[in-house]
Amino acid sequence: MRAVIQRVKEAQVTVEGDVVAKIGRGLLILLGVAPDDTLATAEQMADKIVYLRIFEDENEKMNLSVMDVDGEAIVVSQFTLYADTSRGRRPSFIGAAKPDLAEPLVKAFAEMLTKRGLLTQTGVFGAHMAVALENDGPVTIVMEF
Repeated sequence: MRAVIQRVKEAQVTVEGDVVAKIGRGLLILLGVAPDDTLATAEQMADKIVYLRIFEDENEKMNLSVMDVDGEAIVVSQFTLYADTSRGRRPSFIGAAKPDLAEPLVKAFAEMLTKRGLLTQTGVFGAHMAVALENDGPVTIVMEF
């Protein structure tokens, strides 16, 4: 499982002109699923992200988690995180899980964040999404389990 985690001032996801997710301060999480990922992988990543200290405290040190700042999250499924560009000019996506595995794991991951107390919304799996954000910092973290 791979995630690109962006600390945002605000973010939203639009599908066919309709806003399907919108948050203020928090995390935009682009999530890719590999064929060997499991619920245990998702649990491990959810635990790490919820308490990842990437928000600044009163001394401008990254000591606070999204939970500490009462932030929110949007999870957007993104199979292109598993692009293989080692050959040719057209990426291969054979390293990404098929939708029948990926969709339930993305949904479960978002639910795991919610169960940990993080208000979480999602994009629409498999849809063409427009993702808008104001990156805060900028702070962008790449995580893999």
